[in-house]
Amino acid sequence: MLSSANSFLPHGTALFALSVTSIAIGYYIGRRSSPSIQKIDAADNQLEDDEHEPDDGDLASIKAGLLEPCKLVLVVRTDLNMTPGKISAQCGHATLACYRTLIKRNPRLVKHWERTGQAKIALKATSEKQLLELEALAKRSNLCARSIQDAGRTQIEAGSRTVLGIGPAPVELINRVTGKLRLL
Repeated sequence: MLSSANSFLPHGTALFALSVTSIAIGYYIGRRSSPSIQKIDAADNQLEDDEHEPDDGDLASIKAGLLEPCKLVLVVRTDLNMTPGKISAQCGHATLACYRTLIKRNPRLVKHWERTGQAKIALKATSEKQLLELEALAKRSNLCARSIQDAGRTQIEAGSRTVLGIGPAPVELINRVTGKLRLL
């Protein structure tokens, strides 16, 4: 019985190698010809361009003390009446935009935020005007601020600013900009 089990081993090994090779070739061909991957790559390039906005202050100047808490705030426009799913998606975009910018411009601050719990707070804004005012104030304070403009494929008109991400940065600095806003 032992010899019959060993006779299947080379066949099983060959079948496994053939399967792995087939999957790798299929993935490679699919990746090269997939238009959605090309769109994602183009979107990544656009995000990289957006990471260095001309009116950014000195993002590297923000420092946090050893035990100083940091947070990222997400200011959501309530006048657009977005669904909870839409709000979640837009907050995800804002979080990623702030993270991608600061990981390049102030990686030490991002690492501190990660070590202290990655606090994220959602707040309410009543209009696009209020969002723009908060963004300008945050940037004058050398805070990372990224507003998200909707693509207009679902509920919101294309180009509408939906969410403003500010931070991550020390709580005290963020509260100087957003301290009067209400929780979402």
